This record gives sequence, C-alpha cells and structure tokens, in this order.
Amino acid sequence: MAGAPPAGLNNVPLQSDSASDVIAVAAADAALHEQAWALAQDLGLPCVEATAAAYSAGLQAVLWLGAEGVSLQAVSRRGHAPGPISVDFGGATMRHRRRGGQNELLGKAVGVGKKPALAVLDATAGLGRDSFVLADLGCSVTLAEREPVVLALLADGLERARRADDSWLNAVLDRMRLHRGEAATVPAAAFGALDVIYLDPMFPERDKSAAVKKDMALFQALFADHNTSGDAAALFAWALQQDVSRVVVKRPARAVSLVGRQPSHAIVGKAVRYDVYVLRSLGPA
Repeated sequence: MAGAPPAGLNNVPLQSDSASDVIAVAAADAALHEQAWALAQDLGLPCVEATAAAYSAGLQAVLWLGAEGVSLQAVSRRGHAPGPISVDFGGATMRHRRRGGQNELLGKAVGVGKKPALAVLDATAGLGRDSFVLADLGCSVTLAEREPVVLALLADGLERARRADDSWLNAVLDRMRLHRGEAATVPAAAFGALDVIYLDPMFPERDKSAAVKKDMALFQALFADHNTSGDAAALFAWALQQDVSRVVVKRPARAVSLVGRQPSHAIVGKAVRYDVYVLRSLGPA
C-alpha cells in the first residue's frame, strides 16, 4: 500500500471526465487514514484531511470514511450542507418503507404474484432502495451501478448490512447481487433467467413544483453531467431489446413517458408513476 499522502490534496491525478473534479475522500479519524487513501486510489479521487481542505480546493463533496461506514457529504465553508448520504438497509427508514403503499405499486409494476421469485435487473441501482424493496417482496435482484462513487456507497451499505445479526435483513440480502458496471455488461448467462429490467433514470425532468430531496439534489449537482437524457434513452432502447418479459420505468407522476414511448400500462401513485412495457406474458412458472 502507498504511504500516507501529504496534508491537503494528494497527488492522484484529476480527470476532467470523472467525479474527481468535484469529490474527494477523507477519513473521520487517523485510524482510518490508510483505508481512506486506498479508497481514493481505487476510485481515482483526491484524498483530503478535512472538509476545509476540500472547500479550499474547490471541491463540492467529500466521500467520508468513518466508523459507521462510507457517506457522501456536501462541502460548505460554514459546515451547513446537505448530507450525509449513506446506504443503511437495516435502518429505520428502510423498515418504515416496507409498510409504504409505494412498495405495493412497485411490486405490481414488475409483476410480483404473476410468477414466483421474479428475477429482476435493476439497471440503475443508485443507492439500492428500490432493489431492496423488490428483494423484500421476494424478487431475486441484480443491482447494476456504473458510477464509482455511488457504487462505493452501495457496496459499503451491503457489506455492513450483511454483518448485522438480523434474520429478516439477511434473507432480503440473500436475494440481492451487486454488479459493478453498466447493466449491458451483466454476463449474458444471467439474461436466460431474467424476467424484468427496471429503470429509474437518475434525473428525470421535473415540473417546477416538484420537490427534490436533499440527497437527490446533491446527486444531481455531482453527477448530472454523467447521467443525461441521452444516457437514459440509450439504456431504455437496450432494455427493450433484451429477452425479458417486461421493462419497467420509474417516472415522476406527471412527467412524460421516457423518449415519448407510451407504455403498455402504468401504475400511478401520488408522486411517482411506473410505466410498464410488456414484451411477453410473465405467466405461471
């Protein structure tokens, strides 16, 4: 392992086409410094000793390595900024979400109940929230994520959750498998068993009255240039060409359908809508 970096920014080269322009890695305390340095090298990000150093370097966020795992924190001169964002599958938020009506809508959209143990590819896994819901509903879920910083948050959340002494949580996690990279790079053998491809474009167009959660606002600021409408359209076109029973696209309730293609049907909630593109019947197993 490389030695400890000097104070302030390390010498990992910045790449203009990556998140390294705006994000750095930092450790919460000295004991985690080497781990932070290794993570920075792995992600091709600079490593800083404090958020103040990140601010002075013109960075927008810090990937913070602490005793409770990895989190993403916006940088502010005064310390008042959105975040931190982390993945906590065993936390109160995810447990509360189990009882939410939106879960039923998502399950209905992918076809839960039409076939036992549906196999779903979440092609835009993000923080894994919808994947976790699907796995909790009994689906076998492959989570594909291409953004390295988001992937680091997701991988850390899965690792910490698997260490928990919780039979319900462990059962859900057994139905989740992480794929590091584009959905199109998932091994071809996996597609023989897939039933559904699920898409949640990271930053769909929103009307002016729609509220953006603080964590999503931070994601939008950091990754919008790497997740364009063209990316979503290309991924959608790819999904429709795969040998699956349906493609499901999550949209804001009042947004137009992706690339203007009308779905076979839609499952509509108060804030979100699931556009369902049926390619063939799921049918009984």
